[in-house]
Amino acid sequence: MFKLKIPGFGLVKLEHLVSDFTGTLSVNGVLLPGVRTQLNEISKFLKVHILTADTFGKARKELEGIKCTIYILKGKRHDIQKEEYIKNLGTETVVAFGNGNNDRKMLKSAKIGISVSEGEGCAVEAIMASNIHVPNANAGLDLLLHPKRLKATLRF
Repeated sequence: MFKLKIPGFGLVKLEHLVSDFTGTLSVNGVLLPGVRTQLNEISKFLKVHILTADTFGKARKELEGIKCTIYILKGKRHDIQKEEYIKNLGTETVVAFGNGNNDRKMLKSAKIGISVSEGEGCAVEAIMASNIHVPNANAGLDLLLHPKRLKATLRF
């Protein structure tokens, strides 16, 4: 569990990190440098969930060795599937990462939504739905590994 009291934002009690894969943690289906180490560190205090349509068909291979649950999205309306996934976990216990329009509902519903630009850019709707926008996954994951940074960003 991750606990942090943020002035003006309130007490944060996180149990889950839920992230999109393609364009958020990876570019062209390849996990970004440093993300593996960061996710393994975070998995010591949060349950890590990766939700993906697996556009490049590489997610399972790229995520090998990371303690996480991988959920491959099917069919249409991935935005609703992602939102339902975190609702089932309990939105107040989730920090969510994403970059696409299909992440906007998940980012908005999570206790903390973090939009990531990286190599694909970030949809405006995803940015508007999030609490924080970061240039890359490493910067976002570091907010969880260095909580004072998160506190400084979200406090009023």
